[in-house]
Amino acid sequence: MEKLADTKELYTNFYTFEGVVKALNGVSIHVNKGETYGLVGESGCGKSVTVRSMMRIVQAPGRIESGQIHLFFSEEQRDKAIDIVGRSEAFMQTIRGNDISMIFQEASSSLNPVLSIGEQVGESFQFHRMPQMLEETEKRLSEDINAGKGLVPYKKMIRGLMARERAVYERHNRLVLEIDEQLYRLEEATDASDIRKREALKRHREHIRKKDPLVQFASHVPFFKRYRKRIAFTIRVHVIELLRQLGVPNPDNVVDRYPHELSGGMQQRIVIAIALACHPRMLIADEPTSNLDVTIQAQILDLIKKLKETLISSVLFITHDLGVVAEVCDRVTVMYAGDAVETAEVKELFKNPLHPYTKGLMNSVPKVEQEGALQTIPGTVPNLIHPPTGCRFHPRCPYAMDICKKEKPVTIEHSKDHFVACHLFTGEKHNER
Repeated sequence: MEKLADTKELYTNFYTFEGVVKALNGVSIHVNKGETYGLVGESGCGKSVTVRSMMRIVQAPGRIESGQIHLFFSEEQRDKAIDIVGRSEAFMQTIRGNDISMIFQEASSSLNPVLSIGEQVGESFQFHRMPQMLEETEKRLSEDINAGKGLVPYKKMIRGLMARERAVYERHNRLVLEIDEQLYRLEEATDASDIRKREALKRHREHIRKKDPLVQFASHVPFFKRYRKRIAFTIRVHVIELLRQLGVPNPDNVVDRYPHELSGGMQQRIVIAIALACHPRMLIADEPTSNLDVTIQAQILDLIKKLKETLISSVLFITHDLGVVAEVCDRVTVMYAGDAVETAEVKELFKNPLHPYTKGLMNSVPKVEQEGALQTIPGTVPNLIHPPTGCRFHPRCPYAMDICKKEKPVTIEHSKDHFVACHLFTGEKHNER
């Protein structure tokens, strides 16, 4: 399949007062075009750090130490990868939103409580799609001006009728005056003097103006300043249409509401709308259903599956729920303590788990026919300031050997498209990843 993004031997650390947290320990994954790829593992295993590293939004005290992050987004050269690890922040701003977007864990904390829904979704259009908004606004203005010109002959005809039908004019004086005034305004719409009288749109937020050169330029050009209200109307139309596509009821009303007025499921749809405003090629969903009830979870998962068929190419889905993985993902990587321990197609992983940690996760899932207590993985998640040597899972592994304590296992292909990093399998003859 055609690759869309990958990481190779990615190491990310966090420098804290307690010590260096070795969050990612050489993670290698790849996402193909047209698939839903899952990252699964318990809290603190490095799932979110992996995708934040891929988007280059790891904040201090975090830092990408080494490795490669490749994007295959070029339409002309699909086989040519762009390594974004050393790229500038200005370059990354052209990638985020346009090519990769992210849904964060808690919708309520991702939304600004003092801005309306329309303003927050519209910000994506302002920042990433302003040229298209300006072009569409110009087209709307041209149509309005042409319509105004076309009504001029009708105004002259009405004046002639008024002269011949004075009695009718006197009886309906007020109505005729209103019609005449409206037609006069349409006629004068072609004159620049009336354009100068148009109300200006309230200024774009300061941080948008500073970041987008086009917006900053347009805000100082008189022509664009006069039409900012019309640009805002164009953006509003797009926001309403996007909300309608995402199943938001009564979107014309929702755009003027605030986050606290919406339910948790509706807030999550708004966050998805912000991420999809620019039709990215890859959507990263960081546990988008973790704080929702079961019914709303099902609706959001169904929505994401539909979006992959229509608006977006691929989805990178982060979760700790194996049930969610089974429902929405095509392939999945199991992570533990900063390591990618196993990767396979979902059906293959559930049918034939190889890594001891993967088996432990499977055994901990409740089953209808199961009797007695649930099986658990002994021990606790290691402190990544002082991670175990060798395989990071060996203190909890029932199959641990001496080599597990000394050497980190390499990732091998045990069977077709089924990769595992475990010393139990490295003694056999396999292909390294």
